Amino acid sequence: MSNSARPMKSFKSSGLKGEITIPGDKSISHRSIMLGSLAVGRTTVKGLLEGEDVLSTAAAFRAMGATIEKHDDGSWTVDGVGLGGLQEPEDVLDMGNSGTSARLILGIMASHNISACLTGDGSLRKRPMKRVTDPLGAMGAEFHCRSGERLPLYVKGAEDVLPIEYELPMASAQVKSAVLLAGLNARGKTTVIENKPTRDHTERMLTHFGGEIAVEPMENGGNRITVTGQPELVAADLIVPSDPSSSAFPMVAALLTEGSEIKMPNIGLNETRTGLFATLQEMGGDVVIENERIEGGEPVGDITVRSSKLKGIVVPPERAPSMIDEYPVLAVAAAFAEGKTEMRGVEELRVKESDRLSAVVAGLRANGVEVEEGEDWMVVHGTGGNIPGGGMVECFHDHRMAMSFLVMGLVSEQPVTVEDGSPIETSFPIFHDLMTGLGAKIEDA
Repeated sequence: MSNSARPMKSFKSSGLKGEITIPGDKSISHRSIMLGSLAVGRTTVKGLLEGEDVLSTAAAFRAMGATIEKHDDGSWTVDGVGLGGLQEPEDVLDMGNSGTSARLILGIMASHNISACLTGDGSLRKRPMKRVTDPLGAMGAEFHCRSGERLPLYVKGAEDVLPIEYELPMASAQVKSAVLLAGLNARGKTTVIENKPTRDHTERMLTHFGGEIAVEPMENGGNRITVTGQPELVAADLIVPSDPSSSAFPMVAALLTEGSEIKMPNIGLNETRTGLFATLQEMGGDVVIENERIEGGEPVGDITVRSSKLKGIVVPPERAPSMIDEYPVLAVAAAFAEGKTEMRGVEELRVKESDRLSAVVAGLRANGVEVEEGEDWMVVHGTGGNIPGGGMVECFHDHRMAMSFLVMGLVSEQPVTVEDGSPIETSFPIFHDLMTGLGAKIEDA
């Protein structure tokens, strides 16, 4: 445990009640800063997530010439430099813990004739960048980095960007977005082929800012996505929906905690993100979605969740891309369900902030849950109720791991301790206050 670690502990709770505002969607917040910076004019953004990851993105684009400010009413404005107008930063760009920032910014910088060095925290410096540097290199950018294509990384953007057609070797919205964003500054059309659908926030927001993008469904269920280079991106105000991934933690807590009923308005309902909602409903969870509407090009709705008895199911592997970040908290829900829950096609979990699959398995076992693990699968044997708890969970600087096991402690017989809750600040800075406001017992250990 590092000297800066913040151990946290959660205790058995009941009757979580109230209406809560979930922070803005992180994926959309990142992209609003990025595309606002590449557009001509002033973009006003409301509901921006102000976690460390998004602030890292904002700092990077300030360093490259955009003017980005927060105002007293909580809104943000981005005065863009126009496509192709980014300046060379004078210092190293620190992406903190944000893989989204690093990979998408590499895509943008690859198509600008500038050079820069990117780094990140200890966790991010372990994550692979080859998945983006390979296609971006084919477009003309140059990269110099450590073994394993990891940060710190030097990038020299292409003088003349080559449009490419690229088939994703894995389902990854970050790689898709990096190539599409690089294609914005290329002459001609850049195409990404995804054999499994992934999050489409980049495509939606490019359209919102005036980009020309075509999505062609393929027979195998995937998509062929083509962006036309060198459009005139124009400033476009937007409201960031509340983050569906962040809503997962109070949602599962309310389902598992007896006598609970919570309401969460304005949750993002992009179909590439809502796999967990469908899965919990199939498990018998009382999750009701109402008042569905479109805001800023994204579907949103209001969600009510009530405590429920869950049953184990087989989660379809094709659903994995739409809920890849939610498997840790789903595993916690599965531990309390009746019967076993099978989760397959989850190999992407091994290259997240940590080897999230092994970390989840270790955390479950530390708290008395029977679980099996394979290279791309996990089977949780639910107890139908009582979980011993009492374990210490190592989170490997992973915010979702920390929040998931704090949720477990709200229902287990003995408190659950996470060895470091400080990474929660990167994605969900008000998590503790929001949960305790509902009645959850969570405190520093």
